[in-house]
Amino acid sequence: MNKKGCNLKKILIGVSVGVMILASVVGVYLYVNRFDASKYVQAVLDVSYKNKTTLYQEVADVSEKEAKAVFEKNLDATMQGFDASDMPDSLKGKYRELFGEIAKKVNYTVGEAQKEKDGTYIVSVKVKPITLFTDTYDLFLSRAEQYAKEVTDHVTKGAQMPTDEEMQEKIYQIYYEVLKEQAEVGMLYGRAEDVVLHIEKEGRGNYEIRQKDMKKLDGLLIEEVHPIE
Repeated sequence: MNKKGCNLKKILIGVSVGVMILASVVGVYLYVNRFDASKYVQAVLDVSYKNKTTLYQEVADVSEKEAKAVFEKNLDATMQGFDASDMPDSLKGKYRELFGEIAKKVNYTVGEAQKEKDGTYIVSVKVKPITLFTDTYDLFLSRAEQYAKEVTDHVTKGAQMPTDEEMQEKIYQIYYEVLKEQAEVGMLYGRAEDVVLHIEKEGRGNYEIRQKDMKKLDGLLIEEVHPIE
């Protein structure tokens, strides 16, 4: 079923890239008297990925509500990537919740900060990528192919062919179930890698993690699946 294969490819690309949007759009400016770059990076990563707000409230001097909004905005950005896709509206809420749970399980360790002559701080972060999408790839394909076989068998016996929308919804449902099952069993992680973050001063007392570095970190936290050709 070539059309099904094409749909599977779109789902695999969409879901894997969608999760990795998390935290890449975070605006992280704050005013401080004594700047601790390592603490700052820990706070930003914790609030962005794990929805842990305490440290971010302290370093950014914001309320709990404002801190929690960072995580929610990241999920909003993730789901926006599916607005133009064929993901059924009935499943978007489930996927959003699942993406949030996956994000909370990312693995990183923030190292000590080093200050450069130009005032930039360098902080190394050790990342162990989640391999959820790779781990579940074969199982998803197996269940999707089984569904395709069931459809073919039923139609051969005189049943009505499901609509494209019905088949698309079923494929998304299968993928959601596969991802959720593995996420509940426990995440597996890949080989640790180091990412260097540059924290730059933007005006008096304002600091920001270089966006290029954040995107690199973001891309390493969750291993990307290899889509169907």
